[in-house]
Amino acid sequence: MSDISMIVLGSSVAAIFGIAIGVMLPALAMGKAISSALEALSRQPESERSIMRTLFIGLAMIESLAIYSLVIILIVLFRNPLLEYIVK
Repeated sequence: MSDISMIVLGSSVAAIFGIAIGVMLPALAMGKAISSALEALSRQPESERSIMRTLFIGLAMIESLAIYSLVIILIVLFRNPLLEYIVK
């Protein structure tokens, strides 16, 4: 195998693992956040506005982590910075 094909293969495998972890962990965090918010709502229904507002801000922050990992994975797949060193 040539150097370019090895780098592309390694980058593809790393991207597969990266996107799997980058999506799985925020999904688990979202589930935990929603579970905790529902538990808090069942204990104190009068503070629904505050809990829901905090929940939505937290979910947006967690979702941004998944989006950032997706962007990094797409950069590695389609514009691999390591290939510049091999092609020269």
